[in-house]
Amino acid sequence: MITTSIARKVAMALSGLFLILFLGQHFTINVTSVFSEKTFNFLSHFMGNNPLVQFVLQPILIFGVVFHFVMGFVLELKNNKSRSSKYVSFKGAANASWVSRNMILSGIVVLSFLGLHFYDFWVPEMNYKYVEILPKDPDRYYGELVHKFHSPVRVGIYALSFVFLALHLYHGFASSFQSVGLNNKYTRGVKWLTSAFALGIPAGFIFIAIFHHLNG
Repeated sequence: MITTSIARKVAMALSGLFLILFLGQHFTINVTSVFSEKTFNFLSHFMGNNPLVQFVLQPILIFGVVFHFVMGFVLELKNNKSRSSKYVSFKGAANASWVSRNMILSGIVVLSFLGLHFYDFWVPEMNYKYVEILPKDPDRYYGELVHKFHSPVRVGIYALSFVFLALHLYHGFASSFQSVGLNNKYTRGVKWLTSAFALGIPAGFIFIAIFHHLNG
């Protein structure tokens, strides 16, 4: 059981870094849909039918998502309790940026988006393979992706969600390195990497959604 504040922060950081690795991998596959329908179909079919990915890495990923967000809520509750008991007046704006003070808000938006994303892609995939048990079609993935972005409302929701993801990553990525003891030694490099990843990856996902909306 994770009981100490430091242990909880380290666990939160490690789970966050793990999810960041997955996010980068997910983006790498999705961005191929902009350049090559064939490549996207190939990679998606491989990931969707690889036993290691489906029965080992996918459950680990789902556990990582749940663990990260549960731990985030636990830390937020602990922090709020600590502030109320130690300070007569807590001036958050004077001690931290808006992003750091509202990580729980951006986290809730990202979690809600993940629910929509699972509904759009993961649930239909599970239904296709394990409920209806339809024949394997290695060329179906691109069409399914493009279809999801026909609606401007859905594209708008995705874009807004990725803006909040960028805010969440901007603070969370750097905090994760700090929690595992790398921030002091590599401060400049960590800040550059944080900015590049936090802005670049969400912007890339927004570009993918808009691209397929306009060209689908």
